[in-house]
Amino acid sequence: MSDERKSILCPNCRKLISSDEPLCPYCGLSRPGLHNAMGILRKLLFAFDPIKSIIIVNVAFYILALLLNPGEIFISGGSPFNFLSPSGQSLLLLGATGTIPIFQFHHYWSLISASFLHGGILHIGFNMMALYQIGPFILQEFGFYRFIIIYILTGIAGFVVSLFFGVPFTIGASASLCGLIGAIIYYGRSRGGHYGQAIYKQAMGWVLGLIVFGVLLSGINNWAHGGGLLSGILLAFLLGYNDKKRGTAGHKLLAYACILITAGVLIWAIAYSLISVLAPELLS
Repeated sequence: MSDERKSILCPNCRKLISSDEPLCPYCGLSRPGLHNAMGILRKLLFAFDPIKSIIIVNVAFYILALLLNPGEIFISGGSPFNFLSPSGQSLLLLGATGTIPIFQFHHYWSLISASFLHGGILHIGFNMMALYQIGPFILQEFGFYRFIIIYILTGIAGFVVSLFFGVPFTIGASASLCGLIGAIIYYGRSRGGHYGQAIYKQAMGWVLGLIVFGVLLSGINNWAHGGGLLSGILLAFLLGYNDKKRGTAGHKLLAYACILITAGVLIWAIAYSLISVLAPELLS
């Protein structure tokens, strides 16, 4: 009987090997077949650039929040940051977090969904422009998998911190963005040299701007910003970056767990909000 082992290119060294090899005989990568399967899954989940995909999801949820309760869209008057603001009810249904959603409505899943909701056109505009500027650096220096881990987990961490300090109702991608900034701070300090110091100083300038912004403007969730920033530094330390530590199968598994759980939560948020508006008797 012929041996019909499937050949693949090692995801690390790109040498031709058998998919059932426990170790790549050339570079020593553990379970290269699993890594290859993960690469296929990645293409299915993120056919486009991950940063653009996250921006698209944020914009889609912002539009949905406006459409869920169009009669209560804030259009004029008050703070410009509230321009074209979805109603609080729409944001609650789609997964805003804080002491009210968590303790009164038991929306524990909102610790994930809140990162994809925004309270106005300027809110989402500033956050998505920041992601578009900061995200590519993390992708380049930490890689796809560590980028996903840092972005999702620091958002959760920031909202957990703000929950601990009693913030009643909160949304926005800024906790995750602060997590990315925290990772950049760690990268700059760890890498050192002129380049590392330049990166570190620039990131600290962003932090100073966040502090000033948080002091001058009301309604800013500084606890979430701080939680995201510190957790970003910690995760960057634990995960490492490309120049010092090669990505592992554990990083891939954790990244895909983050993607699948987040996708599940966002699908649930859409279903829950639509049922609540169109057929509330089903939830009673």
